[in-house]
Amino acid sequence: MKQGSSNRRVNGQAQEVISSILLFEISDPRLSLVTITGCEVSYDRSACNVYYTADPDSYDDVAAAFKAASGRIRSLMAKQLSWRVAPELRFHLDTSVDEAERIAAALAADAPRNEESARIADGDALMEGDE
Repeated sequence: MKQGSSNRRVNGQAQEVISSILLFEISDPRLSLVTITGCEVSYDRSACNVYYTADPDSYDDVAAAFKAASGRIRSLMAKQLSWRVAPELRFHLDTSVDEAERIAAALAADAPRNEESARIADGDALMEGDE
């Protein structure tokens, strides 16, 4: 879906406020190493999908912590924003960071073979240049 500048601004504002709340207002240790990667606020601002990433070992704990703290986060968010409505918060795990780490590890494991292939290709190119 195409996002207008107003929608991007609202999404960024929601992400900034929720990140600040997690950093300064919420004392649950399960939420201490959570990063908010994005927010999507509905057009009427009644709902907000919050995407987060955390340590893979603590996914279940973080989900439970968000479930327990969602009312408090919503209340604090309503106080900080001048919106007519306090959106319902829906927290979703963002696995894109995990996928990026998996791909980086696969590329690093394959690097020696890629270097060898590059050396062979360079050697073949040099031989063709001599003819």
